[in-house]
Formats: sequence, structure tokens, C-alpha cells
Amino acid sequence: MERVGIREVRMRLRELLQKVASGEEVIILRRGKEVARLVPPRKKGRLEDLKTFRESISLRGEPA
Repeated sequence: MERVGIREVRMRLRELLQKVASGEEVIILRRGKEVARLVPPRKKGRLEDLKTFRESISLRGEPA
């Protein structure tokens, strides 16, 4: 996890975004205090896959 000031973010944004894309987290500081975080996007979870699965099947008969 890298910690950078706002000025540095302005100069290194492309590099920092590449780090985030590879899974790292970047903390942005203003006057030494955390003001934001750059984090990688969440991957699709099992629940989203389960929803797709449920929509793809059809049920027959009466529920038990």
C-alpha cells in the first residue's frame, strides 16, 4: 500500500493507476492526513453468478 500526497498524485497519476489496476491500493494524503483511497474494482462475486444461474433454469412440480 503506497501513501502519496496530492501533488505527487498529479505528477504520477498514470503510474499510480497502473499499480491499482494490478491489485495495489494507494492512499492519498493532504497535509499528512488520509483523504482518499484508490482501490482496484471488485471482481464479480459468487452471488452475481448465482443470480445468472437461477435465471437460466426452470423449475417443475410443486415445492416440497
